Amino acid sequence: MLKSKSVLIGVCGGIAAYKVCEVISSLFQAGAEVRVILTDTAQEFITPLTVSTLSRHQAYTDRDFWQATHSRPLHIALAEKADLFLIAPLTANTLAKLTYGLADNLLTNTVLASRCPILLAPAMNTEMWEQPMIQRNWQQLRRNTRYHSIGPGSGLLACDRKGAGRMAEPPEITTKLQSLAYSQGQQDFKGKRILISGGGTREHLDPVRFLGNPSTGKMALALAQAASDRGGIVTLVHGPIAPELLPISPNYKLISVVSAEEMETAIMSYLVESDIIIMSAAVADVKPTDYSSEKIPKKQLPTELKLKPVTDILGRLGNLKKAHQTLIGFAAQTGEIVNPALEKLKGKNLDIIVANPIDKAEFGFGTNTNQAVFINAKEQQKTIESCSKLELAHRLLDFAKIGAISSDK
Repeated sequence: MLKSKSVLIGVCGGIAAYKVCEVISSLFQAGAEVRVILTDTAQEFITPLTVSTLSRHQAYTDRDFWQATHSRPLHIALAEKADLFLIAPLTANTLAKLTYGLADNLLTNTVLASRCPILLAPAMNTEMWEQPMIQRNWQQLRRNTRYHSIGPGSGLLACDRKGAGRMAEPPEITTKLQSLAYSQGQQDFKGKRILISGGGTREHLDPVRFLGNPSTGKMALALAQAASDRGGIVTLVHGPIAPELLPISPNYKLISVVSAEEMETAIMSYLVESDIIIMSAAVADVKPTDYSSEKIPKKQLPTELKLKPVTDILGRLGNLKKAHQTLIGFAAQTGEIVNPALEKLKGKNLDIIVANPIDKAEFGFGTNTNQAVFINAKEQQKTIESCSKLELAHRLLDFAKIGAISSDK
């Protein structure tokens, strides 16, 4: 999603500047053309040599800005070339300048000369971040549709304070940039309430043993990221997901559940208010008939496990959905994937189904890539070749867009 994109990064003076080095490296490895502007204070934390080595391009400073060594004004040339603009860490000083349109260095002049989406990743001490004038500037700047934000999160800060103000982590910033590269900041789902389920459920036999599946929740997290980045008000109900996969500062609501029954309860509590429901979770079909509240000794484990069905959440949603709601299901399949998905689409009264293979090494559970066939209620199909799960998520939103934003849907 970032291949051949020109990404301009403005680094301000804060200790979190060291994190930007990882972002630069990740973007280069993803195929982006990365150029970096360092403010004077940023150079107190990282050097031009560091960022030029990581980006494979010259690092630009105010010294370059004021020297007549360029065929065109430097800020104009950098601005015109940029497809995406990241400012990280965004300091209180630069935030104030951007809010009021001030331009007294290379970075702020380039911002005013550019037209591409700008991602802001603020970082500062908690007391600074919570100052009323900082919050006023922050809210005012975010009302400008060119600006997009990530973080700040909470955690241990360089001042040894624990609280808000921690810059978003590099993987989160890179993912956000990927999403912006696809959507170009469009807010075509603005105000739409989007309910997503993801991850696998666990049906316990006792406190330590359960029936489950290999779902990691990566697809659901990608869907939540894409939908929220495009303006959706997102709620993600998820089964157990590894902590390292969960975003530190998500811009959507996360609700953690374990069993299919818990997932059903959570989904139903948000159903009425939702405009779009995307059921990507790998929900159990059966569960043990009997549950022991204490661990069953190994010698007493049954040689045959009696099972009973759990509620078909997707089928129930198909019966309950209203005319204005769009219901999307997933069909993870081995072998031939389209016909079973069509059967599921019709049988459960879905608007769209996503058929995806899980018997290939690079697709399905636990992978970072996927491929799929989208099918709507008219049986129109769209094949999506191998891509990242985030790109697949955006393409699914595109496929659903007409039904999702149409006033008569």
